[in-house]
Amino acid sequence: MAKDHADPVEALRQNTSVPFERARAMPVEVYTSQSFVEQELNHIFRKDWYCVGRADALANPGDYVSAELAGQPIVVLRDRDGALRALSNVCLHRMSTLLQGRGNTRAIVCPYHAWTYNLDGSLRGAPAMTLNEGFCKDAYTLPAVRCEEWLGWVFVCLDPDTPPVAEKLAEVEAMVAGYDMTNYTEAFYEEHVWDTNWKVLAENFMESYHLPVCHAGTIGGLSRLEDMICPPGHDAFNYHTILKDDSLRIAMAHPSNDRLKGDERRTTFLLALYPSLMITLTPGYFWYLSLHPKGPGQVHIRFGGGMSDDYKDDPDAQENFRALKTLLDEVNVEDRGCTEKVYKGLCSDMAVPGHLSHLERPNYDFAQYLMARIEAGQTGARHDA
Repeated sequence: MAKDHADPVEALRQNTSVPFERARAMPVEVYTSQSFVEQELNHIFRKDWYCVGRADALANPGDYVSAELAGQPIVVLRDRDGALRALSNVCLHRMSTLLQGRGNTRAIVCPYHAWTYNLDGSLRGAPAMTLNEGFCKDAYTLPAVRCEEWLGWVFVCLDPDTPPVAEKLAEVEAMVAGYDMTNYTEAFYEEHVWDTNWKVLAENFMESYHLPVCHAGTIGGLSRLEDMICPPGHDAFNYHTILKDDSLRIAMAHPSNDRLKGDERRTTFLLALYPSLMITLTPGYFWYLSLHPKGPGQVHIRFGGGMSDDYKDDPDAQENFRALKTLLDEVNVEDRGCTEKVYKGLCSDMAVPGHLSHLERPNYDFAQYLMARIEAGQTGARHDA
């Protein structure tokens, strides 16, 4: 049961006014309050870039993926000319949603009355409309939504004034240039809903402090706490790095990779691209979570991953990746257990946030981002009024 509180924004404002050396976890209200979710949807998810997955998963004309972004049904697809488009996923007749999930289609056909749209959003045909004198097929085109590709990732945005993805994430691109992130191929994609707040799962990704305990049965022994580096975050992202044990060969740079040197060849970046794209990027493979709130107590998860194309000709690479996918599934089970326990604890009347470890610096920066975006949104709303 979600709890609502008088002013979760003020609680977060007080929380984020403290320097990192004395910081605590975010207040309970920002996780359990319905009113705070509404602030996030209005001032963050309606304003910022949201990732729907990888471009190589939408490689062919008619490939599509549907999404709901801040309550707006959207479909992203590859059109006949090979361009990526994002369109409203709502029929212009009686307003049914159109495409569901992910797949391939030759045209967009409404499941209610079979109005049919081309892949550019123009109306191709509408049965039994000839007797309506006001109807003109050419007057109907599905509204476009901003869509951009960046290093192989596909993003959509509802706000026409938000800066381009490449501009916001230029520092990330420079930082991971040696990984050549565009040339990673997605091998799996899944969607899940977990019973926790989206920020709990985001923060779980942002810190590796929990690895030895939560993941004791899987990856807890592969990385040492003393090898984790958590630098201060940036305006549009935070990150931390860990050094992987070379027993996991496909986490290492391929022998053909001459872009990475020394410890870079075994360094994993854990990138949190605000608001909700979490990428584990190793020199050999990647996996990601793209998160969207479903109320205070549930999160919709896009979960995918694959390998660097550096490994594509290795005869044992796919077998190794299948083993890795099994491991990732086990890790997800552990993460789900941990994050759902956290949300259950947050709903307790006795829940009180404790001080942060130095290994939780990204969590502090995430809170600063949330506060800045909500404050800016509220200020803009007052000016508009």
